[in-house]
Amino acid sequence: MKVRRYLLYAAQLYSLSILRPLQYAIIARGDRAAWFFDPGIDAAPWLAPDENLLRTVGEVKAYNPDAVFVPGNVVPDFFPGLKAQVFHGLANDFVGKKGHYRIRGFFDLYCTRAAEETRIFSEMAQTYGHFEVAETGWPKLDPLFRGRVRDLRPDLGKARPIVLYASTFSPSMTSAPYLVESIRHLSEKGAWQWLVTLHPKMPAQIVEKYRRLAGPNLRFFESHDDIWPLLRAADVMLCDTSSIMLEFMLLDKPVVTYRTRSPGPHLIDVRDPGEIESAITSALNPQPTLMAAMQAFIRRFHPYRDGRSSERVLDAADQLMDKGTAHLKSKPINVIRKAKLRRKLGYYRWR
Repeated sequence: MKVRRYLLYAAQLYSLSILRPLQYAIIARGDRAAWFFDPGIDAAPWLAPDENLLRTVGEVKAYNPDAVFVPGNVVPDFFPGLKAQVFHGLANDFVGKKGHYRIRGFFDLYCTRAAEETRIFSEMAQTYGHFEVAETGWPKLDPLFRGRVRDLRPDLGKARPIVLYASTFSPSMTSAPYLVESIRHLSEKGAWQWLVTLHPKMPAQIVEKYRRLAGPNLRFFESHDDIWPLLRAADVMLCDTSSIMLEFMLLDKPVVTYRTRSPGPHLIDVRDPGEIESAITSALNPQPTLMAAMQAFIRRFHPYRDGRSSERVLDAADQLMDKGTAHLKSKPINVIRKAKLRRKLGYYRWR
């Protein structure tokens, strides 16, 4: 049987957690995996010695991947292989973020996570005709359901409730600039252990404010750290309008939000920082109605809990490669976006 070569293309360090489960599945099948990161990203310190890092376009072309897996919105068209979109956030459209269903004309395959998302992309596939859609689940979540997550609790000292604070970076949706003093005050009270992580694109001055809160009752984690141990360890999440809350709810744990764009019976939303303490207290002893609403809500986004989404992504890509793409229409010319990618990667050939 032919050994296939797959490329994991990342524009951000947080793509590591999305694509690594795919890498494990690829290697388990006896195939090959390699990484390529956008210029300016020093990925080498975050890769293991046995992970294959390609540093130039020339190395990618020599590697000659059969397929390229991408969490981002674009991929160099001059990279060899089938182009498959696996997404960088869980159901961003449902937490008030625009652009999730924007077709940019770079991909042959969209690997969707749930029925509603599949339906919408499938309808667009009929309209555009230049890509296929397969419902696979999200590779990033595989470790969550396969027992591959480090247990952080023994490192946190005395037993007490654990609250995880996570925030998006979007200026119109983030809570981070407004909750520094509230989280400082609550952490100093010492009733709960706080874990804090912020979006990789959060402004540096805000990140530094939260780093300075670190102490006996609060630990700050960098945005590129492995998020799964934090999700596993926490009892409650404090958030805003970030899709990370959906990942947390998949563990059947409640979320308190501050001025979320997407309120509902599945959340405890507060409008004033002074309400956060009582809301977290309520979430630590959640009402059955809250939990039932949360579980019904989250099933819309990711019904798969078998930890095998990576295998389904590979199966979908392999099936399309075996079938070929001759039945698909030509992709849009995309001259401007393609030119930007060539400039970014220093590659100016058009063949």
